[in-house]
Amino acid sequence: MATAETRDALIEGAIATLREKGHAHASAREIAARAGCNQALIFYHFGSVERLLLAALDRVAESRRARYQAMVDESRSLKELVRTARAVFEEDLDHGHVAVLVEMIAAAQSDDSLRPEVAERLQPWRGFAADALRGTPAARLGGPDELAHGVVALYLGLELLANLDGDRAPALALFDRAASLASLLDLFTPRRKS
Repeated sequence: MATAETRDALIEGAIATLREKGHAHASAREIAARAGCNQALIFYHFGSVERLLLAALDRVAESRRARYQAMVDESRSLKELVRTARAVFEEDLDHGHVAVLVEMIAAAQSDDSLRPEVAERLQPWRGFAADALRGTPAARLGGPDELAHGVVALYLGLELLANLDGDRAPALALFDRAASLASLLDLFTPRRKS
């Protein structure tokens, strides 16, 4: 296996392990088995299991951010933006994308060296949320940084609860209520520009 292929296989193995078994079971042995590689290659390519897990988080974040951005760019109103958020939330639940981030956040709570790494990786999401809300009626509710922090926290919290009890209906109902409210707010706001 070539170097790039090996790195890619290890990252995909780490993503699958975080998604399916969680951080607590993300050992070099488990990840390497999923990747079809010798576990020593983790240390050769990444230096440590934690560096590999951070690379896995980066990979998921990059792919999801591109998907979210494309969907947000198509939204022309606050109601459409809420519908977009609902659609990506369901995608994330179906495919376990946010589970990777949630596992890394949970691990960072008890690991002082991991905490700043994961916190740094959340910053672009806050920026993304702030940018998505600019020019919408929601922007009048508070500062963009505060609102973005709330959006990211709400999204992660909804993901955690939906996975915990296996019931996504309450979260989806919140998105539906938010869409109804957004329809009213959109009446008082000019359409978003392309």
